[in-house]
Amino acid sequence: MSPVSSTSNSPTLHLVCGKIASGKSTLTARLAEAPRTVRISEDSLLAQLYPGQIASLADYVACAARLRAAIAPLALQMLQAGASVVLDFPANTPASRAWMRDLLQQAGVPHVLHYLDVPDEECKARLRQRNASGLHPFSTSDAEFDAITRHFVPPSDAEGFRVVRIAA
Repeated sequence: MSPVSSTSNSPTLHLVCGKIASGKSTLTARLAEAPRTVRISEDSLLAQLYPGQIASLADYVACAARLRAAIAPLALQMLQAGASVVLDFPANTPASRAWMRDLLQQAGVPHVLHYLDVPDEECKARLRQRNASGLHPFSTSDAEFDAITRHFVPPSDAEGFRVVRIAA
């Protein structure tokens, strides 16, 4: 998978959409290697701010909502200051993308929604490897993957994002 960067020197908001273990964090780390680019990782921040407090999907939803509310003004300030921002937050539902759309409209900067289109079985295989490594702050079972993936909705043209699809 090769990252897609902006075509100009103007600050860009990079968003990622993809199922668990589809490669979102790997892609965002690569995107953040560009000059004047900052990556904000939801998983990392949730693990630091809410250690041991996220035991269910409902816990995640509540904590992630608080995190988005805190991060939005910071991301906006970075974009307005001329830095590109890579949000390593899952843009996996219309509701999550609506929050991101609001942010990019406030910032008035170009954006790219990187859609990692990876089959479930490949994601599950990667997830098992990730869990076994112990390097990721959260461990997710196949059953949890299935429950969370039921909520996944690929981006549609009607949402108005500049989508770059990255196939497995």
